[in-house]
Order: sequence, then C-alpha cells, then structure tokens
Amino acid sequence: MKPLSRRDALKAGSALLAGVAVPHHSLAAGDDKSEPVKPRAVAGVVTVYRKNSHADVILTKILEGWKHDGGPGPALKLASLYVDQFPDDDTARAMAKKYGVPIFDSIEKAVTVGGKSIAVDGVISIGEHGDYPTNALGQKLHPRKRFFEGITNAFEKYGRVVPVFNDKHLGPTWADAKWMYDRAVKLKVPFMAGSSLPVTFRSHKLAVPVGSEIEAAVGIGYSGFDIYGSHALDCYQWFVERRKDAEKGVKWVQFLSGPDVWKAVDDGFVAKDVLQAAFDIVAKPNAKDMRADDRSALFLFEYADGFRGALFMLPAVAKIGVAVKLKGQKPAATSIEERPEPRYPHFAYLLKAVETMIHTGRPSYPVERTLLTSGILDRALTSQSKKSAKLDTPELAVAYKPVDYPYAPEPDLLLSPPK
Repeated sequence: MKPLSRRDALKAGSALLAGVAVPHHSLAAGDDKSEPVKPRAVAGVVTVYRKNSHADVILTKILEGWKHDGGPGPALKLASLYVDQFPDDDTARAMAKKYGVPIFDSIEKAVTVGGKSIAVDGVISIGEHGDYPTNALGQKLHPRKRFFEGITNAFEKYGRVVPVFNDKHLGPTWADAKWMYDRAVKLKVPFMAGSSLPVTFRSHKLAVPVGSEIEAAVGIGYSGFDIYGSHALDCYQWFVERRKDAEKGVKWVQFLSGPDVWKAVDDGFVAKDVLQAAFDIVAKPNAKDMRADDRSALFLFEYADGFRGALFMLPAVAKIGVAVKLKGQKPAATSIEERPEPRYPHFAYLLKAVETMIHTGRPSYPVERTLLTSGILDRALTSQSKKSAKLDTPELAVAYKPVDYPYAPEPDLLLSPPK
C-alpha cells in the first residue's frame, strides 16, 4: 500500500475551506482551463448517523460541502449507506431521503449499491459512536472488524477491490487490528485509517523533517484512555516516526498511574524539560499542577531502535500536546487544535486525505502508523489490567517509512484531487 509522496499530496491539496468560489462537486484540478474533476462514488458503512457524530462530520461534507452549507466540497458522491443502529436522534434516514442516497440492510448491498458487482470507487467505514459493549480493558467494542470483514468479503465475492478508509484506530482490540491489516495486505486493498487530529490545525509550527535526529519526545492527552488515547497516540506518532532511520516498531509497553507516573519522570525515564514544554503548551482549564491529580496515567514504551516513547494522559488538560527535542536544540512544542467551526474542520482535512486516496488508488499516508498506535494502546490497557506489568511486544515490530503529508491549513490542502 504505497502512500503518496509530499509532492503528490500537495498537488492533491485546496484552499476551498478558506472560501475559494467554485461550484460544489465541480472542482478545478489546476488552472481555470482545467476540466472539472468527476466525483468518485463511495459507500458509507457506519454505526450511527446523527448530528455531530463522526458519520455526520465526514459524510455530510460529501453531501453538503466542507462547511455543511452547500458550498464547495470533495469530489466524491455518496452512493449508498449501511447504518448499523438507528437511535432516536438518527439523521441518516432524513439525510438519505433529502439527497437520494439508498440505505441498505447489509454491507454487501451497500458496496454493490444493491447490484451484482462492486459499484463504488471507495468505502468509508465509520465504526464510532453507538450502543456497543465495553470489555474488561475499557475498550468500547465498535464493530470495525465486522465492518471490514463485510466490505472485503464483498470484494472477494465480486472480484474487485477499491480503497477503504477506517475511521479512528483499528480494532479496537489488537487481535482485530492485526486481522484487519493482514486482510488488507492479502487482498491488496488500498487501506487507510486513523484520527483526524494529525492533519488538523496546530497552535505552533513545530518543524520535524523526516530523518530528524530526535533526542526525546513527550505527548500529552486527555479524556478516556481508549477513546482519546487513540487520538493522542496518532498525533504523537506523527512526530516520532520522523526520526532518523524511520520506524521499526515497539518492543515493550507499560501503563503507569498515580505516584508511579512521577517516579518514572524523577528516575529519568522521561525528559523533564520536554514534558514541561508539552504541558506548558496545552490548555489547562483546571489550572492544576501536572502532578496534582492522582488520576494521571502514563503510556511508557520503547521503540525497536531504543527511542523512549511517553504519552501522559492528564485530567488537568483539555487538549493534546506534543513536545520534541531535536539534537542540539531546546524542546519545542505544539498543541493540536480541535475547532468546532466551521463544522469540525479537522474532519475536512481528514476527508481530503481519503478523497485523494480514492482518486489515486494509493493511501495518502501509511496505515501502519495506525496499526502501531492501535497496538500500543491495546498493550497499554492490557498492562493496566495486569497491575502495570511491563509487556514485551514482539508483535508490534511494525516497520514502515513515514510520509511528509501536509496538515491544515497549508498549503492549499483542499485543492481537488488529480484526474
């Protein structure tokens, strides 16, 4: 699954969210003489579709534009839907009726649009939100594997493979994540996954070129370990995968909580100046010292090349932050911006990466990043359940080369995809 180069990504980028006036679904690929790009058909396979759900802030951008206001949007057409649950506040039926999108009662019918062949150019699988059980590790068991199995079974049955995007982390259990990845490799499915936050706006520009000599990096996250640990790990990995000699995976993972978090800091397992830089950059609505809350936790892990990974989950903060110390430099940090308006724009930049994959047939960035962060998260939660045991993780020997894919809002990231 070869990802786009930065050059390709920039060609596929657009300033539409900033207000360039072009018709919805008639996006110029270059200068004014360019022919409009023909929208590609996609199937949406979702858990629920209600206001502000992930299905809403992704798929409604296809139906109503980047800002959900009828303005410009991606060169995609929502051809069909499979919806797993219909809660009282469901909007799937109303949106489908308004825009003439059929809702099918099976995943196979959605990707065939009720026919006898794969009738779409891509699939967007959104296994987030909804009424699903939580296991003993605290992982909400969204049906991402079941969705991917249904999608790829249809590919096998009808003899055609198209690109698939899986929203958020794979799994959520490691067994499911690895199965999904192996299945994609076996069938040669162009596959992407992950959080919207690595491609969103940032409070400060933090330049970490691919191949950098990184001496230390610390991430800070907040909220639930499973639901937001995945976002924070994806953001953290975006930076650390850029270190020299690229990524070869993680060899052990440990979950620490309470006083053990700060003992690890004081014992030198985490660089104090880098941690402080990350803490200083993030919003702190509770205005607490980072050590003041005994609910703090630390995902501590070591990469195959000996680099130490550290992600703090702190109740005192309300944003994700990352600090990096490059060789010979002072620590520098940025916070990750989750803006609600216009209509959660970080999902526009995520959808742009998905749109580009569907038009080119190549992932915009490696799915292996999300496979690795999914595994780190699963093993951290497993360590928590085993009284903070340090877990060897030979299964996380995930090797890949990072891609310098741009993030919001630069440069012209929402330009239409190549023909």
